[in-house]
Amino acid sequence: METTSYTQRRSQIETYFDRTAVKAWERLTSDAPVGRIRATVRAGRDRMRAKLLSWLPQDLRGRRVLDAGCGTGALAVEAANRGAEVVAIDLSPTLVNLARERMPMLMNGGSIEFLSGDMLNPLLGQFDHVVAMDSVIHYQTEDAVKALAALGKRTTHSIVFTYAPRTPLLATMITIGQMFPRGDRAPWLQPMAHKRLLQLMREDAELASWQAARCERVSSGFYTSQAMEWTRT
Repeated sequence: METTSYTQRRSQIETYFDRTAVKAWERLTSDAPVGRIRATVRAGRDRMRAKLLSWLPQDLRGRRVLDAGCGTGALAVEAANRGAEVVAIDLSPTLVNLARERMPMLMNGGSIEFLSGDMLNPLLGQFDHVVAMDSVIHYQTEDAVKALAALGKRTTHSIVFTYAPRTPLLATMITIGQMFPRGDRAPWLQPMAHKRLLQLMREDAELASWQAARCERVSSGFYTSQAMEWTRT
């Protein structure tokens, strides 16, 4: 179930990524030259995407995968090239249109349906695997777990996702970011404590048939993110 705080935050994220940050994300997710800081973010995102994909089966033929928060579609393309039927959804229609424009010829019988909207929409159907890369990092821990639980109700095998770990560097970056004029601010990350995340997972009745599996951190300059895998028992 969506909470009021989740809905409000979702609206802020949609506005930011569909208007304020489109050009920056278009450049960041391409091969275009970027500055030193953004280069570290690009490298970190590439490593994280590879990590999450490594936790999925190499052969995804016959599997249905949800790319929740697909951005410009890089992860969706790689999953489809393993044979998956991918539903790739993002809050930003502009980024989704860019993903459609960039989509290459797919291999191994895979397919991608690009959509703009809420990843929690039950009309998206059932999935074997869900990937949520940097999709719940802007939400409070409680809202993030509820969102993942909602996805878990429609997922048969695994959910792999990322969250922003509590670190001194991240806390400093958030403090600095809050000094910018409100109109220029990104929807700042909501750092999560690992123990609190696991506690909320275990207490959520919707997640009773799920367990935490692998968990690894990717750090690259100004990009720090924690990857986690949940599997059905």
